[in-house]
Amino acid sequence: MKDLVIRQALTSYLKSLPSVTPVTFPALHSLHLCSGFACCMSEFSFSTMKYVIIGAVAGGASAAARLRRLDEHAEIVVFEKGEYISYANCGLPYYIGDVIKNRQALFVQTAASFHQRFDIDVRTMTEVVSIDRNAKTVTATHRISEKTYTETYDKLVLSPGAEPVRPPLPGIASPGIFTLRNVADTDLIKGYVQQKHVKKAVVVGAGFIGLEMAENLAGLGLEVSIVEMGNQVMAPLDYPMAALVQQHIRSHGVQLLLETAVSAFENTGNGLKVLLKDGDVLDADVVILSIGVRPDTRLAVDAGLETGPARGIQVNEFLQTSDPDIYAVGDAIEFENPITGRSMNTYLAGPANKQGRICADNIVLGNKHPYTGAINTAIVKVFDMTVATAGMASKHLSGASIAHIVSTTHSGAHAGYYPGSRQMSIQVAFSPENGQLLSAQIVGYEGVDKRIDVLSSVIQRKGSIYELTEFEHAYAPPYSSAKDPINMAGFVAENIMLGKTQVFYWNEVQELPDNAVLLDVRTQEEFSHGYIPGALHIPVDELRQNLDQLPTGKTIYVYCQSGLRAYLAQRILLQNGFEHVLNLSGGYQLWHACVQEQEVEKRGSVLVF
Repeated sequence: MKDLVIRQALTSYLKSLPSVTPVTFPALHSLHLCSGFACCMSEFSFSTMKYVIIGAVAGGASAAARLRRLDEHAEIVVFEKGEYISYANCGLPYYIGDVIKNRQALFVQTAASFHQRFDIDVRTMTEVVSIDRNAKTVTATHRISEKTYTETYDKLVLSPGAEPVRPPLPGIASPGIFTLRNVADTDLIKGYVQQKHVKKAVVVGAGFIGLEMAENLAGLGLEVSIVEMGNQVMAPLDYPMAALVQQHIRSHGVQLLLETAVSAFENTGNGLKVLLKDGDVLDADVVILSIGVRPDTRLAVDAGLETGPARGIQVNEFLQTSDPDIYAVGDAIEFENPITGRSMNTYLAGPANKQGRICADNIVLGNKHPYTGAINTAIVKVFDMTVATAGMASKHLSGASIAHIVSTTHSGAHAGYYPGSRQMSIQVAFSPENGQLLSAQIVGYEGVDKRIDVLSSVIQRKGSIYELTEFEHAYAPPYSSAKDPINMAGFVAENIMLGKTQVFYWNEVQELPDNAVLLDVRTQEEFSHGYIPGALHIPVDELRQNLDQLPTGKTIYVYCQSGLRAYLAQRILLQNGFEHVLNLSGGYQLWHACVQEQEVEKRGSVLVF
């Protein structure tokens, strides 16, 4: 009882003290003054640590909240040069398109609610203009009052994000030309579209944000054109998968101009003219620049912090910069990619949030929580279609000199006999040595999201395609088939690894040897609707009775609509004396999409279905 009274009295006294230098009392346990006193003291480890965070939103706000959960007594200051500290950045295009009608739904936390819940000093509309590493201070300017002052720190977290690329083209400062990066940009675009009653929009850049903006502007009834300098939409995709997406975009009446660059803009007084390098001109009432972003490293560079080959802030596995008292997270950093081993940027909200949490752990608890990097798992809605990717595209694996095999399969999202099943196309890339899964890309409709999450997990764990063959999924006809599309992708990849099938690809068709035999094993009806020029047609169900029509000693290239029947034909032929038989990966469906897209690009027109 005596110990309890002492404990309660000391507890009350200690809580009344102002914050002082971090104090613990390990010696008290050995003094044997009383068990209650020692036990009481073990609960207290007061901190006068001061954490300053530059930039909020995803990484910075996550770091701040985690810091408070770990250290109740620290002083935490967050500087944010914008008006808002935590908002749904990825939801901005959908608010512009009136899909999200309530503007307030975009805000996760306000500065006031963040302060109230976490007791964090949030200073919005305040830009940090410099860092003095020797004095351990930052200099900040309030953007409205223009008051400038300094703030000290013990540990500093940089989360400045990225800034949109805005090339110095003639006329780019004209009214009606916007970038989309934050809430202020969103309000400007939405207000302009409503007040000016715009009818024509040009989106420059066909990345994730560009395609989302094109969809949402088209949803408002605007006539939309997309101008992209590259030869495909969505750079993280390989061309065959991008071709499927491009066909879908064109089918919605959007003009898609690939391998086309903007040279200038002209303000006519009644609108804008978008001048293209090939001499063409597009009329527009509004232009959205979605050319890309670059890490905002100005503060870091001015402070003498190291940057990497990708021009981001260089951090170690604990998200610590070249200054041990400064950490960095989010779009501004670069980190070694787990697959290629090359340092790269990651402009995704998910990794930024996780980095914020990991960074806070390392600041408070010591550098014990390593960050392992991002495999860039991403998903986007493109009109009715869903497009997802994880890992490194085949073209990027080739650029990094990483040996790999590519396989493409087409499967129904759920059982074909249950109404509403639509096809999804899955491309996987894997190591020829051990089958390690290196990337996955999916183009489809329903169910794409759950499949990419499974494949992403396998890639992240450095798992193999063999895991896909035994992946146990929840099955009922409305949701999947007994053999899920993931299983099917695994089965085909395993057959390639085991040598049961050998594949060739859509871009190799026009380069087949002169003495090769191209064999179409689809039905007569399918063949009559289109075929690869020069193909011999024998339906797979009639193949055994017509083997004498095929020359022996020649390589036979077999295809069907998606690849399954061609595999069956391949197995028949290999076991009947034909030694060299290859199957077209992705089938006629993928070949046709790629070839048709190339023809459309040459004409520069909207594809009509």
